[in-house]
Amino acid sequence: MRTSISIPSPLSSAKRHPPAAMSSQFMTKTNRLVVLRHGESDFNIENKFCGWHDAPLSEFGIQEALTVAIPALAQSQLEFDVVYSSVLSRSRQTAELILCKLNCAYVPIKEDWRLCERHYGDLTGYRKRKVADRYGEEQVQAWRRGYDCVPPPIEESNRYYYTICSNPIFDDVPPGEFPLSESLHMCVDRVKPVWKEVKREVLKGSRVLMCVHGTVARALVQHIEGISNEAIEKVNIPNCVPRVYEFDLTTGGLVGGAINLGDQEYIRRKTAQVAAIGD
Repeated sequence: MRTSISIPSPLSSAKRHPPAAMSSQFMTKTNRLVVLRHGESDFNIENKFCGWHDAPLSEFGIQEALTVAIPALAQSQLEFDVVYSSVLSRSRQTAELILCKLNCAYVPIKEDWRLCERHYGDLTGYRKRKVADRYGEEQVQAWRRGYDCVPPPIEESNRYYYTICSNPIFDDVPPGEFPLSESLHMCVDRVKPVWKEVKREVLKGSRVLMCVHGTVARALVQHIEGISNEAIEKVNIPNCVPRVYEFDLTTGGLVGGAINLGDQEYIRRKTAQVAAIGD
């Protein structure tokens, strides 16, 4: 797949200019952050609510990382000093694939449970179309996109209850903070302290990639862009499309808007697919 946007990194720009340019204000004033949703998982392929279930990348998801994310990042000559992921394998695996293929497997990956996908409660493991047939499309879209709409909490009768609640990858979740279901708003609040940490790193000059989940990416969009609760309900993030932000290192503010790297028609098609309930 071809990519249509190229953003040279400060490092690559320096190679094309005299050494004096390296001390210019332009070279030292801004830094970039990349937010990327992991490749499709087994549950994504089956159109199931996944949440905190540790579904691995599907073969298609691996190919998305290899043919969508990596070429876009490579063409734009983006480099990283640190990568953030959740503790869920689909997030970590996507990050590892990207670093390996960009020949920077030495870059550290910081895993954080607070970057896990929102918990879909008792919807976990069910096909979205089946749930829509039972509760109606309006209710399902409210659970999926509504800012304060909380799905029913996961119950012991759910086949994934024990595999989630007893999974050692969640050992760092503090007592009393393990969710049984979450709204988008709850996920936004959970992500906020991690975002503050990442922003401090970005403003100190670290080149950061955040390889996260769909709802977490939306939460980050709200924190970064400062958009309203109503507006974030309509934001949809396609898998493996790098979303690039540039920050002014003096003011801490954004320079321009987000740029989605890649073939724009592909991005439009995949964004619409994410927004729909599907079959």
